[in-house]
Amino acid sequence: MFRLIVQSLSIALVCLSLSGISPAYADIYRYVDSQGIVHFTDTPNHAYWSLYRKQQGQPGFTGKPTFSSLIREYANRYRLDEALIKAVIKVESDYRPYIVSSKGAQGLMQLIPETARSLNVKDPFDPADNIRGGSLYLRLMLDRFNGNLELALAAYNAGPTTVQRYGGVPPFDETVNYIRRVKYHLNRYRQSGDAVL
Repeated sequence: MFRLIVQSLSIALVCLSLSGISPAYADIYRYVDSQGIVHFTDTPNHAYWSLYRKQQGQPGFTGKPTFSSLIREYANRYRLDEALIKAVIKVESDYRPYIVSSKGAQGLMQLIPETARSLNVKDPFDPADNIRGGSLYLRLMLDRFNGNLELALAAYNAGPTTVQRYGGVPPFDETVNYIRRVKYHLNRYRQSGDAVL
């Protein structure tokens, strides 16, 4: 059945291209329900959807920006390494813009509602707004801890007052593992760029 759907979609795309009509380009999300049925959409409406295929940039394409272009924009604006933003997103949400954690953190960079409000994030599920807010927060944490990446990441995970209270990285397994995982992905992104998004 799934193969039939894919073949039908392929035939439809070929027919569109032959007729001179170009298909729209958008991120595709995938969800497997409790009965094992695979669903695809370009407009996910709950946290169970996961990114299946990223939007491909097309010449003259003027639709919504890709994650990569948003990351590049805010990395430049806030003087951050693009690979750092990518690594934080990878660890925080695995590039799922509609995810909500058990603690209420929302979106790609998992912003707590109070933090999102302080950063003027209006819609934490909008990738542009979320990446802007999360990138700004990373910049603020790096500035607060004099460019010390480990302390900035600890603050992003556990809060800056917790880092100050402990005088360094708090002795929490979650925070220690968080720093380790972000640094691992940071190195991967520095070496291979968007290939591992």
